[in-house]
Amino acid sequence: MLYVLVFAAVLLFVLHVVFLLISFKNGALLTRRYFYSHLTLWLTGGCVFLLALFYSGHGISGFLDYFNTAIKLGMILLFTFALSLVAHLIVSRIVLPLMRK
Repeated sequence: MLYVLVFAAVLLFVLHVVFLLISFKNGALLTRRYFYSHLTLWLTGGCVFLLALFYSGHGISGFLDYFNTAIKLGMILLFTFALSLVAHLIVSRIVLPLMRK
């Protein structure tokens, strides 16, 4: 299960980057691909959350062992949400206006 979640997290993050890069075409934002970019980012955060939930404190990974409290686990989801929000604001407030010019 550990390797399945790690593989899923890596694959979803790669898909996130790919969807983000192909979301822009001819100065326009392709909304469906852009949504899939955010969705794959959220699913990546979910995979990391599950990894930390199941494997923190087992000595498998120093990174996962850090998330040994409920607050630290919640920070994974909060960070994922904040990253998605910041990325969306950058795209909507900076990238798209620059592409329109």
